[in-house]
Amino acid sequence: MAAAPCPAAGGQCPALATGVVAAKGEIAMRRIGLIVALGALLGMLGGVVTASPALARGPKWETVPADPFTLPATFCGFEIGVSFPVGREYSKLLKASDGSVITLTTGSLIASLTNLDTGKTITENVSGPGKFTVFDDGSTIMAFKGLTGFFLTPDQAKQFGLPTASVTAGAYTASLDPDGNPTSVLLQGHVLVDICAALS
Repeated sequence: MAAAPCPAAGGQCPALATGVVAAKGEIAMRRIGLIVALGALLGMLGGVVTASPALARGPKWETVPADPFTLPATFCGFEIGVSFPVGREYSKLLKASDGSVITLTTGSLIASLTNLDTGKTITENVSGPGKFTVFDDGSTIMAFKGLTGFFLTPDQAKQFGLPTASVTAGAYTASLDPDGNPTSVLLQGHVLVDICAALS
């Protein structure tokens, strides 16, 4: 589940959407910490990728760590513990001729999400894949296909007409300004799981 930015947690939420994390320069997509996912997963794609060679994927592919984290109660009204019983995602950085940096992410990512008040848990496939393009000005386009986990702040969810925490199926594209704020979110598919409702 590739992760997205997490403004409620200081802008640094782990990856959940496609497990991708990149940053400008060294590509540690902190700004994309908004989407381990959409909003929050667009709020959860933050952090720095500490990668090791992923020899099984070939040259230039790196493993993407999938560290557990807690989604603040701001998103669902209760804290959600997020862990990854399966975290076999890989990313590859490419430099485009226009100077932008592209991160491709693929592999397998299964997220376990637990309502920390009740102990209720759901397990979801959020493997993506995803493509993140960071432009010279710091703006970003995140494009996901398949199954993606995404978090949005309540204001962002209202603005874009989506749940604050969800698993989506289909194409999901988000544009972020240089400060990591979403300027557009387009879902060409459907919300498969409203995480807050499923864990209530």
